[in-house]
Amino acid sequence: MDSTPPASPALKARPVDEGERLVLLDTLRGFALSGVFLANVHLWFSGLMFRPLAEVKTFYRESSGLDAVIIHTFGPLIGGRFITLFSVLFGLGFVVQLERAEGRGTSVVPLYARRLVVLLGVGLAHLFLLFQGDIVSTYAVLGFTLLLFHKRTDRTLLVWAAVLIFLAPLLWLIVPRVTELLGSPATEEAAKAAMEHSLALRARVLEAFSHGSWLDTVRVGGAYYCEDLFWNLSALLPVIAGRFLLGLWAGRRRLFHDAHQHLRFFRRLLGWGLGLGLAASSVAIVVWLLSIRNILQPGSLPWLPFVMGPMRHLGELGMASAYAAGITLLFQRDKWRRWLTVLAPVGRMGLTNYLLTSVLGVLFFYGYGLGLMEKLKSPAAQFALTLVLFALQIVFSHLWLARFRFGPVEWVTRSLTYGKAQPMRRASTAEKKEMANA
Repeated sequence: MDSTPPASPALKARPVDEGERLVLLDTLRGFALSGVFLANVHLWFSGLMFRPLAEVKTFYRESSGLDAVIIHTFGPLIGGRFITLFSVLFGLGFVVQLERAEGRGTSVVPLYARRLVVLLGVGLAHLFLLFQGDIVSTYAVLGFTLLLFHKRTDRTLLVWAAVLIFLAPLLWLIVPRVTELLGSPATEEAAKAAMEHSLALRARVLEAFSHGSWLDTVRVGGAYYCEDLFWNLSALLPVIAGRFLLGLWAGRRRLFHDAHQHLRFFRRLLGWGLGLGLAASSVAIVVWLLSIRNILQPGSLPWLPFVMGPMRHLGELGMASAYAAGITLLFQRDKWRRWLTVLAPVGRMGLTNYLLTSVLGVLFFYGYGLGLMEKLKSPAAQFALTLVLFALQIVFSHLWLARFRFGPVEWVTRSLTYGKAQPMRRASTAEKKEMANA
């Protein structure tokens, strides 16, 4: 018989109070968003990922100066690194909600499930109406894995995280290899037809994004997601789930909650993360440089994807760990903390700012906006513009949170999750004094 007393009305689930927030986590989330924005601009909004491989190789070979520096450092320092950190923080955020629910004697499952359903709705609207590279809908679906694992041991979490990140994606590589070994002409013809369809679809996407109307981008972008992008990204689904589990483990160990008690761990994490991240990234850089110079033909080495896949995920996870550890260590110093917490408001309204990066990217780069997808080819110029836009998001976040308790999208999702409109505006100084004297 359960002897736990029922929760009183005062202990019912509610949104996070300001005093309950962890500024370090908000800062890390804001930092991660800056890199996600840079990556989306460089790969998606610039149109780079939709261009033919031969054109991309030529562009990389002929780039010089700062453009060449950005191109060759993007992979080891930005690509996949910030979204990895963002994913780990999502899993860590679940622990914060779990602890609050347990502290009030309630179950986290019903509330968290409702929150994921609301996030799924937001993500699908974002995906099909604006930006097909949406991650919110994916997080909402995979977020249910946290409910399956939150009572498992720390060892189990780490083992499953390793399996999901490094081994599970190999299954996506094994299946087509098995069909190739069968050697049937029909299989080879189907693979060739699929590749031709993918190239034609990407060409249509590039044309629609560069010159089409909003309706064109929705129609062509939706077809691209359903027929090509989703299947190409499906190998990353277990990887993202594995990153969630790492966040769950870190939150359970209270590594960021009580960071000052784990400084030795973060120093080791910084060293190992930086070393493994750069080492794995160096291998990928060498293979890519040999490929764009046509010295190496990856298609002629069937074993190469089985090596480069885990190497890629190791590089991403290593650098993301190094970033998290480095910021956490700097956060222990007053001067650095004052500088870094500038990013905290961005992280506090992370969902709003993530969606805002898509709005800004579309307005500046798509054809029905300023059309910079065809005009702004320089990676250095793209990065400069992105950093300016992100700086404006920092200002916006500070101004908004000075007046309101939540970001606008956070307010909507919280109100839907809790089934009633949440108080939005901050209490004025006079109101605070009146409540204090009451």
